Amino acid sequence: MILEKISILNYKNIGDVELQFSPKVNCLIGNNGMGKTNVLDAIYFLSFCKSCTNQADSSVINHEAQYMMLQGQYTRRDVAEHITLSMQRGKRKRVKRGDKEYKRLSQHIGLLPLVMVSPLDWDLIRGAGEERRRLMNHIISQGDAVYLDALIRYTKALEQRNAMIKNEYRDPLLYETVEAQLCQAAAVIHSAREQWIAQFGPVFMRYYQAIAGGREQVEIIYKSHLAQATMQQVLGANRERDYIMGYTTGGVHRDDIELLLDGHSMRKTGSQGQCKTYTIALRLAQYDFLKHNTGITPLLLLDDIFDKLDASRVESIIDAVSDKRFGQIFITDTNRTHLDEIINRLSDDYMMIAVDHGACKPIVEGGVQS
Repeated sequence: MILEKISILNYKNIGDVELQFSPKVNCLIGNNGMGKTNVLDAIYFLSFCKSCTNQADSSVINHEAQYMMLQGQYTRRDVAEHITLSMQRGKRKRVKRGDKEYKRLSQHIGLLPLVMVSPLDWDLIRGAGEERRRLMNHIISQGDAVYLDALIRYTKALEQRNAMIKNEYRDPLLYETVEAQLCQAAAVIHSAREQWIAQFGPVFMRYYQAIAGGREQVEIIYKSHLAQATMQQVLGANRERDYIMGYTTGGVHRDDIELLLDGHSMRKTGSQGQCKTYTIALRLAQYDFLKHNTGITPLLLLDDIFDKLDASRVESIIDAVSDKRFGQIFITDTNRTHLDEIINRLSDDYMMIAVDHGACKPIVEGGVQS
């Protein structure tokens, strides 16, 4: 899949920009805080109908504007796709594929597969289990509409059950319908996550070894209440505790991924460089997973990936992303040397774009100065 062109209007600090992209490598160069990440975030928003920062939708609209609009022209499986996403302050997002507006945003998820490596990925290591569940959901739902539907149904049923608990309903018979919905959706979610970890884990470990030079052993383990019991059994066993706590304490909404380095928790023992390597390996494995399971080559967005890494790991990452199996790449950096090295290895077909206070100007295209 290729993003041919993007139009950005009133998105964060970007006023009005239209960019044509190379089908291979697109580099955004500029000082920190100039808007490089905002360009990547606009591309991300077109795929997922939300910011990569998970901030409130209204916060992405330029402070001096009342609306924002993003338009992307793609080639997907040799077919042109035009996506328009617009939003006014205080109103809902509107997303169109061609001239047809989606009734539900979930219908759009998975159409434009994308993987983004970001400094925010640090939360995957140091953050709570919610961050790692979000990773699982983000990866699996892009290629599995049944899983995404199960997530939506589970979340709705969980909210209903929690409301009943807070309203002090105590008769188990009153919970039968909502718990049946929870159990049905939980079975789909748990099964998909088990299948995902079996496929994803070995690919992740190969990427980590390639970047770290084989010096460390890593592992990811899926942890779930449903590993030893059904959802119905979990609900039954925790019922009295749920009444006391005021919410549903057990289920797939409490799942987690244990991240290990040489048999120990990465969160507790990993250095900054090791944690950064871990998150990059997770994202590159995500790329392979999506490409294999969707049959579409995702976009790869690399935001400030070289920070906190020693020279050998930087070299290994450049080697990894230089592999021909990667399709269109967007990469930001303040260091022109890193970008030039990637370009030299990857392709003669590239675009270099300077970003300064939200203004974007192509400076080099395919090796020719603009």
